[in-house]
Order: sequence, then C-alpha cells, then structure tokens
Amino acid sequence: MIPQQKTALIIGAGPAGLMAAEVLAQAGFGVTIADQMPSPARKFLMAGKSGLNLTKAEELDPFCATFADVPPWFEAAIRGFGPVQVQAWARGLGQDVFTGSTGRVFPVAMKASPLLRAWLTRLAGLDVALNRRWQWTGWANDIAQFQTPQGPVDFAADVTVLALGGGSWRKLGSDGAWAAQFGADVAPFEGANLGIRRVWTPFMARHFGQPIKSIALVAGDLVSRGEVVITQHGIEGGGIYALTPALRGGGGLTIDFAPDLSIEQIRDRQLARRKGETLARFLKSALHLSPAKIALFQELVKSGQIADPVGVIKAVPFEFDGFAPMDQAISTAGGLRFEALDNWMLRARKGVFVAGEMLDWEAPTGGYLITGCLASGRAAAQAALDWTGTLEEIDT
Repeated sequence: MIPQQKTALIIGAGPAGLMAAEVLAQAGFGVTIADQMPSPARKFLMAGKSGLNLTKAEELDPFCATFADVPPWFEAAIRGFGPVQVQAWARGLGQDVFTGSTGRVFPVAMKASPLLRAWLTRLAGLDVALNRRWQWTGWANDIAQFQTPQGPVDFAADVTVLALGGGSWRKLGSDGAWAAQFGADVAPFEGANLGIRRVWTPFMARHFGQPIKSIALVAGDLVSRGEVVITQHGIEGGGIYALTPALRGGGGLTIDFAPDLSIEQIRDRQLARRKGETLARFLKSALHLSPAKIALFQELVKSGQIADPVGVIKAVPFEFDGFAPMDQAISTAGGLRFEALDNWMLRARKGVFVAGEMLDWEAPTGGYLITGCLASGRAAAQAALDWTGTLEEIDT
C-alpha cells in the first residue's frame, strides 16, 4: 500500500508562514496556505520599500541578546537560523545580499518583491497551494473554519501552523483579530518600533522630513546610535524604535548630540569660541552639527529653559507627548503567551503550532524582526515534523 501523504495547513502568508510552508513541503507534506488578504506577505513588501533589512551581520550572542525575555527554545530557533543562514537562504533564492556600514544586511535589489517572487515560485514548485481571501474564523472540533469568496469552508489537516501576525498595520492584514480566539492566553498588544509624538514650535516646520544622524538616544538602560527623522508630529526611525520598550515603561529620553566627543573636549572648544559667536554658529563650526540637528538642539534647550546649553549637549532632555497610534507601529509587543505553548505547539490544541509576530516577543528593526519571523516559522515547522514523527524519518 502507498502511504497517505501527510497534510499541513498554514494560516497566514507572511514570512513566518511562508517559511513554515517551505520546510513542511520539503519534508513531503501536502501544504495549503490560507491568507485573508488578496495577495501574500503585504507587510513584508511594505518593509521592502525602505530596503528590506533582512538581518544583521552580527555575532550570535549579541544578536540573540536583542530578543529579551524569550524562552530558551525561542532563542534556539534564532541560533539555528540566524544571520548567516538568512543570508544563505536569500542567496539560494537568487537574491544576492550586501552588508551596510552598520552591519545591516539587504538584498542587492534593495526591495522585497524580487525575493518574494522567487520564494513563491519555489513554493509553487513544491506544490504548495495558496488560497487568498480565506479568513480564518476558528475551529469546529479539530477542523479549521474559513470564510472565503466561495462561502464557508472547513479544512482538516494533520498539522496546522498559525502565523497570523501581530496587532498593527491593519490595512496590510496584521490586525490582531485572531486574539479573541485565545482569551487570557494573549498578552495585550502594545506598539513596538514606533515613533513618539511632540508638539513643535513653528520654527521646526522647515526641518520636517530631515534625518538626524550621529546622535545617541538614551532611555533607561537602553542606548541607541541609530538615525531618526523629524516629522510633523514628532520623531521616528530606527534610533527611536529600539528604545520603545524602555519608553513604554515610563523611562525619560535624552539625546547626546555629540556622542563621539567627551564633555571635556566640548568645553575646550567652547573656551576657544569667538566672542559674539552665536550658539548656532558655534554648533556648526566647532561641533559640525547639521542645520536640522542644530534646530532640534535649539528647540529642546529653549523649551527646557536650559541656561547652559553646551553643558547639557551630551544629555539633552526630550519631552514627548506619547506614541504614534499602534496601527502605525512596525510591530507589536504582546500576543500569544509562551506559557500557552509546548515546543511551539498549543497546549490546548494538539497538532497546532504557532510562529511569527503573533507570539509575545519583541525585537527592534535593523534585521532582528524579519530574522525572528523566519526563524520561528522554520522552528514551528520542525516541531510539527517532530510531533508527527516525520523529522525522525528524514534524519534516518
């Protein structure tokens, strides 16, 4: 007798779901992907508009340390599919990559669409079926139920991987609506990797959209040397995104406008300041600050009524008025609690595994977020293979 092919259902066609589909299909499963949107990986494509930062060329220990408060099995997934493996995977899809000056790794094409096309072609070659506009509505016993353009559909599979995303970017399909199915097993969503709000004086309007580089932002125990952009409503960018956990916890924010100079070096230059030289001129000539950077510095010290501006240049307080709306966040903290899982599988529902942003983990942009999604999708699929005994068969 010919053994019956095992089947897998993947709910969610983002990077975690597509990676789980790839692993299971390569293991010989008949794989079906269901996604509620008209096209797959919409958030992945949106990330590609700014260059698609796939990972970061960094040693594994500091890379993994960025994923705070995750269980050992989640960290093991990152170590099993970290920066080196992500780069090799992209090259295997015909997408060469390069490493920028900060260690961030990008496709040479600097966008997501060529990689996604190659990935979907590979999955199609593995006979993976992709069903679009299939909205998951829950279970009836062990059968997944969907609302589709053709009407209600029930779908049974040997294993299921949920990769439904977090609670931001609703228009791209990551709306968090699935959380209602899990009750107290879901930690409340909070915005992550999002900008902060501030009401500017009219003086700042000319600098909206301008980047602020070569600064150090400090919140609590976190320090970020990333870039930020002045917007009409505050600041955003990788530099502030990395500090979201500390800022959510009520930590204050300060900016070091000259992180490569000591306060003694700055004071020496101040002593050599020409008589009658304006503060703006001094900041430009002696400290080489850009016009937008000077404007931001002056805005902050004036609003704080600081008598000795140069004396606080290493730690200028930045008062802000809260965060951008969660739906504008690149990702979210919160989600399905790790305690609800046993080796990536739901304790309450055997054969159902979970991956990606719908889990309660948080990582900054800069390559960590996408790598975490890919690695978790791979690990959840491997756990499914292990649970069905297929992983042992493959190893043998």
